[in-house]
Amino acid sequence: MVPDVSTGSSTLGLINYLFGPGRRDEHTDPHIVAAWDMAGAPDPGRDHEATYSQLARRLDHHVDLRTRELGGHKPPQHVWHCPVRTAPGDRYLTDAEWAEVARRIVTATGIAPEGDEKACRWIAVRHADDHIHILATTVRADGRRPRTHRDGQRAQQECRKIEAEFGLRRLKSGDLTAPPTPTGAERAKAERQGQDVTAREWLREQAYAVAATVRSIDGYFTVLTSLGIQVKQRIGPESGEMTGYSLAAPGDTAQGEPVWYGGSKLAPDLSFNRLCERLPTQDVTERPQHIKDPHTSWRRAESAVRTARTVLDSGDDAAAQGQLNAFSDALHNLARATHGPHQAELQAAATAFNRSRRSAIRADHQAATSLRDAAKELAYATNEPGGLAIALIFAALHLARAAANWHAQRGHQQQAAATEQTLLHLRTGYQQASEPVLADLSRRAPRQQTIDRFEATVRQALPDHADQILADPVWPALTTTLARAETAGHNARQLLSEAAAERELDTADSPAQVLVWRITAQPNKRVQAARRRSTVNATPFVSVPPQPAPTAVREQSAERSQRQARSRPRHGR
Repeated sequence: MVPDVSTGSSTLGLINYLFGPGRRDEHTDPHIVAAWDMAGAPDPGRDHEATYSQLARRLDHHVDLRTRELGGHKPPQHVWHCPVRTAPGDRYLTDAEWAEVARRIVTATGIAPEGDEKACRWIAVRHADDHIHILATTVRADGRRPRTHRDGQRAQQECRKIEAEFGLRRLKSGDLTAPPTPTGAERAKAERQGQDVTAREWLREQAYAVAATVRSIDGYFTVLTSLGIQVKQRIGPESGEMTGYSLAAPGDTAQGEPVWYGGSKLAPDLSFNRLCERLPTQDVTERPQHIKDPHTSWRRAESAVRTARTVLDSGDDAAAQGQLNAFSDALHNLARATHGPHQAELQAAATAFNRSRRSAIRADHQAATSLRDAAKELAYATNEPGGLAIALIFAALHLARAAANWHAQRGHQQQAAATEQTLLHLRTGYQQASEPVLADLSRRAPRQQTIDRFEATVRQALPDHADQILADPVWPALTTTLARAETAGHNARQLLSEAAAERELDTADSPAQVLVWRITAQPNKRVQAARRRSTVNATPFVSVPPQPAPTAVREQSAERSQRQARSRPRHGR
């Protein structure tokens, strides 16, 4: 059962909607099921002599009195509105049951406490099988305003009790950190336009993806504008500085004007103040430099994700929440930098985790600087280095599993449920990406003599896990990985010990897979040594100019490749 509290200023306008046909003629048999005084509330749905204006005047009785006392100044936002809807699949409640629900909601929220004769006037209208609308005017008979602080949360808590008593589906409790849901009008508009998501939802995903890649607030607005999104900045009249912003999707208009959504109306952590906590307000001078080894960014991200996993176990909730926020950025950029059939699953994982990145715990963003910086480097990655990308997906899978447990332990029901969805997508994406690579590694297993040597090495380095590793179907792939590591200058026994020490293997379903990806993420020691020798007379790097948006980077790379292909001489056969 889902309540959704909002406020407005027109009693008559809302009554006209509740008793009208609806935007798509979906309102059937609208009628009052409960009210402050059933005898005193005209019901246009049952009494054809009653009018909408009569009902509005009766509801507004105390508001009108208060207005006259204030010399004609009507209290602002005095109309309180709360639709209450059962979950899909629930049985349909009777009018009497909906009446009880309405009375309990207005009591719990402070609109009309039980036994209070001077409480606000209210009605509950049913015009569909699965929901009611509660309307109230928030001026009491004594002229005071009701105490409705945290009314949305109190309505949710009462709905949890009603679900248990009425035998309805038990929904997850919220903590006021969920993003605003699209209205019925927004969903209807999206359907008319043939869109799968509303403009609000589309803008939210674009804003998250852009915030994950940029390094400043200025860059955030610049990239959004380059995507065709309109940006309207709110400037303080005294300070002359920005205090907020709104976005409008391309082509989303009403009566010829753009439909604006404030950052906080997209999601709480997309407000201007929350963005400033994790993005500098001034353009930074440090830019991603040319990296000789293109795999460095992927290794750095994989290492940062594994480090974040240990922070969740540290007991520092603020630091852990900061890591989860940065991890969300990493998922967005991982999906952007990945190619292949698993990209869609990674994008779905990033979208699902948007709900997991927020909780009532205030995030310590400074504690997650390493992971956030590593995530932003991924936004500029122009190639996917095979096994390293899979190693990062594998590390992300383990961090998501830890995040689900972390949220569940703290009673964050909605976040835990969203993280479970993230896990499903990451697990599917990992399987799609890893299975062909592991199969190829198994086909390239070294000679039996080398395999026997590696078996002895595993028994020496990891005696407690040796039998499980050697019996693992991925063991042949691990032998290939060890052989390649030795070629890169690593000692196999030392490498196995270090990889196992990064985190225990007891809970791993496939310890051989864990070792494959941890070893894959190790740098090539021979190449590193050659680079150190070559730096004696090397020219220092120079900072490169600001990079364009990641999508533009790939487009420019593709265009450059096409120009190079056209410029090459063609030889006849």
